[in-house]
Order: sequence, then structure tokens, then C-alpha cells
Amino acid sequence: MAEITASMVKELRDRTGLGMMECKKALAEAGGDIEKAIEDLRKSSGLKAAKKAGRTAAEGVVQIKVADDNSYAVILEVNSETDFVARDDNFLGFVAEVLDRAFATKETDVAKLMEGELEGKREALVQKIGENIGVRRVIVVEAGVVDGYVHSNNRIATLVALDGGNAELARDIAMHVTAVNPRVVRAEDMPAEEVEKEKDIIRAQPDMAGKPAEIVEKMMGGRINKFLKENSLVDQPFVKNPDQTVGALAKSNGAEVKSFVRFEVGEGIEKKEVDFAAEVAAQLQK
Repeated sequence: MAEITASMVKELRDRTGLGMMECKKALAEAGGDIEKAIEDLRKSSGLKAAKKAGRTAAEGVVQIKVADDNSYAVILEVNSETDFVARDDNFLGFVAEVLDRAFATKETDVAKLMEGELEGKREALVQKIGENIGVRRVIVVEAGVVDGYVHSNNRIATLVALDGGNAELARDIAMHVTAVNPRVVRAEDMPAEEVEKEKDIIRAQPDMAGKPAEIVEKMMGGRINKFLKENSLVDQPFVKNPDQTVGALAKSNGAEVKSFVRFEVGEGIEKKEVDFAAEVAAQLQK
């Protein structure tokens, strides 16, 4: 068997981005043939990526891309297992490639978006970084005017669609949505099941106990209206000027808010509590 030298390991590591021990093992299995080692690693990368696919990826970033004429925009979430990887240049480069393709094709089906080259790059990145990485969701928003805002840590992003107005207004309202997190654009947009859930909560409150039904309903009407105003974008006080509602701001600029999309990294993903000491101990026993 050919001697595996440090320079061979370094070359393979430089060409693949893999760890030293993995490179050394691959070279040994390939009899010192660097090209064969690379080929073998490429063949196994899908398996390695699949093994990591079961691990929860609830960190990551959200990104947006807006057309020059503000006629449409894309919002995207890509997940990693740790916040550390979410700041890695290789990870962010991959996110940029996915965003560019989504923007160019307007494809919102993640499986179709990732077909071919992008999926290969995802698997290679999983192998290189050693974490599960997944494209979770992508939405395209089209309207008369669309713009957005991304919070500085890339964890929350929003797109806002307007009828009328301009990009600056849409961006300001997107900033408001990012900060305040309304549920709907207007009160009438609130799903009936959400209203009923809130009514159940109000009925269960201590100050409702023992009151006649008509009094309960009267009190409930006021509280439901308050709930709807607090959670409807156009009725909320604008973050930059609390004396003016978002709806009034839009109207004063000749615009109407049509819709918004707000992504927050990992929302709705159930995160596992990991015992890192136990995980390290298990790795050492392998």
C-alpha cells in the first residue's frame, strides 16, 4: 500500500474541504490515489448527507430578493442545525445560489427548485460542514409595488405588497411587520377559528365567572375588537410614528396594503433538547 503522507492529506483536504481524519481514511481506502479518493467521497456524499437528514435543523437564515422594478420579490428560509453554521460563508453562498434560482424561475415548490445541481451542492455542503442543511420554504410575492426588510441577524424577514405607493413605503411597512408581527392585514382576514379560540380564552377568564350571559357577550365584544385591532396590520400604530396607524400611513401615500409575508427562522419547528456531553461521549465510543 502506498504511504499516506501529510502533503497528500493536505491536498485532499484542500480540494474537498473535509476533515483531516476523513481525508486520511479515504486515501488509505483508495491506496493513496487522490483522484480515486475524491471519486469515492463523491459517491458516499449522498449517504453521508442522508444520515444527517434526520437531525433537526431549526437554525439558519431567511433572505429576500426584490426585482429592480419592485414588481415581485422572493422570500426564502434555509435551515442549519446551529447558529454557528448559519454564519458560515459556504452556507451563505449556498443560500445565495438558491435565492437566485428561486428569483429567476419563480419556483415555489422546494423539491422542484432543488432538482439537479442545487441538490448536489446541498449534499456536498452537508458533507463538508457536517450538519443537516435544508431549504425549508420559499414564496414569491407579486403586486403593483413589492419591497421588504431583513432584520440585521438574518433571522426575520418580511415582504409587503402594495397597491399604489412606492418601494420606500413598502419597506417601511415591512420593517413594522418584522418588529410587531401582526397576524393579518385587516380584522376581517382573521380566521374564524382564531376568533373562536380567543372567545374561549375570554370566557375562561376569572372576571367572567358568574356573570349573566348577555353581560359576558357584551364584554366579549369589546375584548374581541381589541384583539382584532392589536393583531391587524392596518389598525396597528406605526412603529416610526405611533400617532398614525399603518392603514392611515398607506392611505396618506396613495396606497393600500394588499398582503405581507413574514418568515422567522425555525418558527413551527420542534427543537430537540440535546445533551451535548452524552453526544460527545457517544462519538468517542465509536
